[in-house]
Amino acid sequence: MARTLQKLSDAKAKSDSLKHGRHSDGGGLYLNVSPSGSKSWLFMWVRNGKRREMGFGAYPAITLASARKRAGEYRAAVAEGRDPIAEKAKEAEPSFGECADKLLASMEPSWRNDKHRAQWRMTLTEYCGTIRSKKVSEVGTDEVLEVLLPIWSTKPETASRLRGRIERVLDYAKAKGWRTGENPALWRGHLKNVLPARQKLSRGHHAAMPYVEVPAFLKRLRNAEAMAARALEFLILTAARSGEVYGAEWSEFDLDKGMWIIPAGRMKAAAEHRVPLSARALAIVKSLHESRVSKKYVFPGQRTDCPLSSSAMEMLMRRMKVDAYTVHGFRSAFRDWAGDETGFPREIAEAALAHRVGDATERAYRRADAVERRRKLMTAWAEFLNKRGIAH
Repeated sequence: MARTLQKLSDAKAKSDSLKHGRHSDGGGLYLNVSPSGSKSWLFMWVRNGKRREMGFGAYPAITLASARKRAGEYRAAVAEGRDPIAEKAKEAEPSFGECADKLLASMEPSWRNDKHRAQWRMTLTEYCGTIRSKKVSEVGTDEVLEVLLPIWSTKPETASRLRGRIERVLDYAKAKGWRTGENPALWRGHLKNVLPARQKLSRGHHAAMPYVEVPAFLKRLRNAEAMAARALEFLILTAARSGEVYGAEWSEFDLDKGMWIIPAGRMKAAAEHRVPLSARALAIVKSLHESRVSKKYVFPGQRTDCPLSSSAMEMLMRRMKVDAYTVHGFRSAFRDWAGDETGFPREIAEAALAHRVGDATERAYRRADAVERRRKLMTAWAEFLNKRGIAH
């Protein structure tokens, strides 16, 4: 059997002296040479007494070693009664956007909460608009730079994460056989030579609106009718993370007790978090409950079976001309207010933000989450936002 396989050599495949026609490597694998001299791979087999053939790429883009590996997979399929042509049709090369969606679907079981899913999907959708419709094999260095350059200096942290995510999509495409060669989103030895080094970029914290300006902003926000406005107001009142708000489900709320109970699977610290709701925060939820259009999500998107887009609140802030600040920054505003303007203990404010306080031993002894003391804190915060008063 060994003599019937691997008849070709790299030198022979590269040779310009190969005549027009098919040159067998054995086992159904052929290197086809066209009259113009271009070369491509063919796999041929017999099914039900009829000869069948399929092409699967050009040489040398697909190397001799890669072609042999694929031919081995096709032979195995034929031996098991499967049709390589039909299977190839099912796995036709997708666009970059389709490939990204396939990767996200494959990664979902490993994600601890909805936040990671939302971040990956947002960056690979919002920032990759110029390449999402391109065949994944057509995405090269120029296309990757076209995506990264507009935000590389202005949003360095986002740009760095986006580069890594594009690299993952293209690695996934290579593993699926949809592209070959070096990954154009690779940093070391490639983009590192074109873009400024990441350690030289300004990282900084999430830009936060000063807490003294938040009441006036909230007044403007209440005049907006969009679902994103209700979500953002609720986020500010609860000092929650955006992913926690976007993914909020009706099953998490006890409206009689005024409590939002976020399950561990949706929390960054992987621990259940109880959020006592101020009167205004509870009123928002009750109002949405009375007119609800989604059976699952408190803040649904255009499709009622899906939550708001993960960029909805950010886009709203852009429209309101306050995009110098970030959505996440409202947590910092709350923390600054609690520290500067109130007498609530530090651990109460940190607990309201779902931050871990103290070491493992200290946390083991502090089993209670001080929910009633936190309710007073959140009520004081809501009163400050409503009256612009000072809480004590």
